[in-house]
Amino acid sequence: MSGIALTVPYLDTDADQLSFVLGRPAREALAVRDLAVGGLDVQLRLLGASHQVFAGPVQETVACLPGVEGGLPDTAAQDFDDWHYDFGARVRRFGPREFSARVARIRSRSEVHPRALYGVFPGSPEAVTALTVERESAGLSWRTWHTYPQSRRIVATHTRLEAR
Repeated sequence: MSGIALTVPYLDTDADQLSFVLGRPAREALAVRDLAVGGLDVQLRLLGASHQVFAGPVQETVACLPGVEGGLPDTAAQDFDDWHYDFGARVRRFGPREFSARVARIRSRSEVHPRALYGVFPGSPEAVTALTVERESAGLSWRTWHTYPQSRRIVATHTRLEAR
């Protein structure tokens, strides 16, 4: 899948402004990809500098949200009916070369992944939001990356949704 060249301007946000919430309704999306993975309907939603993933009973949002304080948890867990949900986030800062190399790997990995959605914001080929989803034996997992060229920080999340 080719990266989507987004036409909206890159918002001057940073990793500290992202919030994590479950159960929020769909926000206006720049791009959407609908998939069936492991018997579940999955929707990957690319938002301006953020994402939503809807998978089975889960509605995960990582975004700059009005009225919600920024800052991502290192981990979060919740049970949904017959499913167990685990979320993890990591924010890292890199030097200029390492940042560029990591963004290139994210783009390359997303380019060839069969269940990916990623966008590149205008003005910087290193301003990227990418999502991938995998089937697992007891459910599925997804990873996301949000890159911030102005601070050379990358937010990486990893989520697992497993049948209980």
